[in-house]
Amino acid sequence: MLKKSRQYVLTVTSLLVIAVMLAACASGTTAAPSAAPTQAGAASGMDKLVADAKAEGALTVIALPHDWCNYGEIIANFKSKYGLTVNELNPDGSSGDEIEAIKANKDNKGPQAPDVIDVGLSFGPQSKADGLLQPYKVSTWDSIAADVKDAEGYWYGDYYGVMAFIVNTDVQPKIPQDWGDLLAADYKGQVGLSGDPRVSGQAINSVQAAALANGGTLDNAQAGLDYFGKMNKAGNLVPLIANNALVAKGEIAVRITWDYNAMAAVDSYKGNPKTSVIIPKTGRFAGVYLQAISAYAPHPNAAKLWMEYLYSDEGQLLWMKGYCHPIRETDLKSRNAIPADLAAKLPDVSGVVFPTLAQNNAASTLITKNWDSIVGADIKKAP
Repeated sequence: MLKKSRQYVLTVTSLLVIAVMLAACASGTTAAPSAAPTQAGAASGMDKLVADAKAEGALTVIALPHDWCNYGEIIANFKSKYGLTVNELNPDGSSGDEIEAIKANKDNKGPQAPDVIDVGLSFGPQSKADGLLQPYKVSTWDSIAADVKDAEGYWYGDYYGVMAFIVNTDVQPKIPQDWGDLLAADYKGQVGLSGDPRVSGQAINSVQAAALANGGTLDNAQAGLDYFGKMNKAGNLVPLIANNALVAKGEIAVRITWDYNAMAAVDSYKGNPKTSVIIPKTGRFAGVYLQAISAYAPHPNAAKLWMEYLYSDEGQLLWMKGYCHPIRETDLKSRNAIPADLAAKLPDVSGVVFPTLAQNNAASTLITKNWDSIVGADIKKAP
């Protein structure tokens, strides 16, 4: 998925007490099947949801690469558990692509209409305002902190990562330790963004991270635009959307991406090529992603069942297996539900900074409007 004035320097577990201003409560939220007052009622409600989802027969997801947050295993397990077909649209799409797919398929009940989306922080509230989402509260709703979910259930945080560099050391043995290093002549024609900053949440967050490392703040990402302007002028920025395949082939030696994407890539390469993952010394920026159900979902019950699975302990741990910090991590830790070997796999991201929704929105507006004039790089998918 090619799916931020004060600066809050937080510990990893502090995510769940920042970030999003809640919308005012209103009626119309679909209750979770397990929201009934008795265990028997909860089981009955879940059984009905499973039956209704199976009657629909399918779920359509979008922009979920199999190596992103372990989605390959998550999708496979969901299909096996419930016997549903999962249609996978545009796996390398951006958050913007996901929203456009909903808009373009409002009247389409076929496999090109996404049921669910996984998008960057700013896309959830805006999509709600545009009438593109429907509310649903999963049975584990109370263990998702209020600051990272919409009060009415239109969207809810799912996981977060920290901006990192993955370096193909067979091509570039000089491993960058911080953002400033990437401006050196050693990296000419070697640095890639994981999306187009005009439409990709991940790429926008990369600019925000660079801003923090270059004198900017969560309230002003201009320094990030200036930084990438310098990189492009130096010839270091590759005008291709970076992915793990391009890194493996050496066409992009340094990919700027979420730490979970980088760590998953290292696993997939199995030592060929040799790689290194770096959490930069400065500009340690965390990005929260959101889940939501399309207001026009052709398979609304399958979509709700998908959400139940993702927000169950099983689904949350599968995200963690893919190096993502799941949104219910604090709850899992409080119940000792995280295997020690799984927790030990996550990199040290001490000093990470989280944006508020307002800061993220302001940065997104600044970056998308000024990328062309300040940076001038047209980042496209590889042919």
